[in-house]
Amino acid sequence: MFPLALSIGGLGGLATWLAFGPLSGLVVIWGIFVAWGAFFHSGGDAAALRSTIICGILGAVLAGVALLLAGVLPLGGLAAPVAVGIMVFVLVMLASIPAFSTIPAAVYGFALTAALALTGGGSVTALSTANPVVVISLSIIVGAVFGLVSGKLSAMISGS
Repeated sequence: MFPLALSIGGLGGLATWLAFGPLSGLVVIWGIFVAWGAFFHSGGDAAALRSTIICGILGAVLAGVALLLAGVLPLGGLAAPVAVGIMVFVLVMLASIPAFSTIPAAVYGFALTAALALTGGGSVTALSTANPVVVISLSIIVGAVFGLVSGKLSAMISGS
């Protein structure tokens, strides 16, 4: 356990420095850590890297669509619940396609994007890093890669 703790602790510090330093505005640290956890939850291997990134970004995109729909559906206070319900239905149905089958990672991407958008994280129509879908997608990629690197570093430290 010590090699993994040392690896994740050290790389966690590096990820935090990057998120608040050179990558500030491009990623959010909590998105990185959620994707990092999703990577290990999904198996911690090359397949987990793919599924975490693909499904996490799928969830982010679907959350962006839900946020757009919530703003245009003429349903008053029911617009957001209906939009979320539709997009979560789509998310689960897409899991029948093997590339989109890791539902937890998709849900994490959806939730991260909604959280950033609802806490003042830009606009889902922006074609820039002012778009929470873009920021969360980048955070998911960085987090999943940090997961892969931390696993490999842990194996190196332990001599495995």
